[in-house]
Amino acid sequence: MTHAPGFRTIALIIASAMFMEQLDGTILATALPAMARSFDVSPLHMSVALTSYMLSLAVFIPASGHIADRYGSRNVFRAAIALFTLGSILCGAAENLPLLVLSRLLQGIGGAMMVPVGRLVILRSVPKSELVSAMSWLLVPALIGPVVGPPLGGFIVTWVSWRWIFYINVPIGLVGIWLATRYIPDVRAASATRFDRVGFVLSGVSLSCIVFGLEMASRGVTSAMGSYGLIATGLVTGAFYVWHSRRVANPIIDLSLMRFTTFRLSVVAGSLTRITAGSVPFLLPLMMQLGFGMSAAHSGVVTFVSALGAMLMKATAAPVLRLFGFRATLIWNGVFSMICIALCAAFRPDWPLWTIYTILLLGGFFQSLQFSAYNTVAYADVPGERFSAATSFYSTFQQLMLSLGICVAAAALHLSVVWHGRDHAQLPDFSVAFVVVTLISVIAAPVCALLPRNAGAEMSGHRSR
Repeated sequence: MTHAPGFRTIALIIASAMFMEQLDGTILATALPAMARSFDVSPLHMSVALTSYMLSLAVFIPASGHIADRYGSRNVFRAAIALFTLGSILCGAAENLPLLVLSRLLQGIGGAMMVPVGRLVILRSVPKSELVSAMSWLLVPALIGPVVGPPLGGFIVTWVSWRWIFYINVPIGLVGIWLATRYIPDVRAASATRFDRVGFVLSGVSLSCIVFGLEMASRGVTSAMGSYGLIATGLVTGAFYVWHSRRVANPIIDLSLMRFTTFRLSVVAGSLTRITAGSVPFLLPLMMQLGFGMSAAHSGVVTFVSALGAMLMKATAAPVLRLFGFRATLIWNGVFSMICIALCAAFRPDWPLWTIYTILLLGGFFQSLQFSAYNTVAYADVPGERFSAATSFYSTFQQLMLSLGICVAAAALHLSVVWHGRDHAQLPDFSVAFVVVTLISVIAAPVCALLPRNAGAEMSGHRSR
């Protein structure tokens, strides 16, 4: 398949599924305080509604490539949309936080198949020389979700009910199922490999124990022994998985992919950056509502600016990478992105709104360029026959780090509140959290400096001097 109208149709359908997922996540972040009041829990405890979904993604994404190879991308993509839609209905009907978490886990299983399988279709349909443009084209409609999400979420929470942030996925899902049936090609491997059941169990137990251990520790909802016990169980199980993966032909998470330099450095540096990025959608709406005293609708308008900056970037990704290359772009753009997030710690109610808007707009722009570069250069040296395994691996760590970012932010907030002897998070506590998550991303720039100067030149068109 070539870069033709058929390609654009497929990209738009896949992007529509990503739009639904991104819309859901950004609306939910804005609605957390209202949902906390409905469930009679602390707003800080609502972080579990975000991490439970991302945990489900991290556990089930490793299986997405194998399932798509065996059953065909059309069938898997269509079933994933249906499962995500069902999970949305159950989330809207949840009467307490535990039921919401269970529904989010189900929703996450659908999301775990939607995005990686869609990305796999694009990777197998487009030559490497066109991949930067293809990824940018694919992500533009998907970025409409984060742009529309915050103000729409604020409007729904303020004027209707938070439950409708889930119910609006139903018509989008039904249309997506119909479009997938009609247009998505049935891409699958020539011969499906044997499914690594043992590896799936070991990796799932490891990831879930680590994430939920960190989640409970960050909110202080259980004893330290319980949290550390879960984390230790996850680490031990993870060690068993590493041992197991070296003894099977096709492990569920193929660690041998880390031998490719661009893939390895993209995973490591991207993971550090995503911890910071994952914290922002959680911290910013809470900061605006709890720290600034804004309504959900007002905070949604403020946080929408960051997503707007991300969308504006997409037209510039290809020319920037062609001019500077992946290495220089990832180093310097990462520094600019880090500065913008650090400045969020200084936000105060007496700041002019245009100043806050400008920082968030630039932050969204630089962050989006950073992740476009990470997501593309990761596949620069990976052979085509290993795209399926690479997509599953990369997407797993991507979601795991975003989830970890929420845990780190919640932990920083909780510790600051306890340290200052407060009952609820106040504006200085959010400043502490923003500084903590920013410091983590500082390590990414030296890692990016290890990339070869001509890394991904076939994709970017850059020729180093």
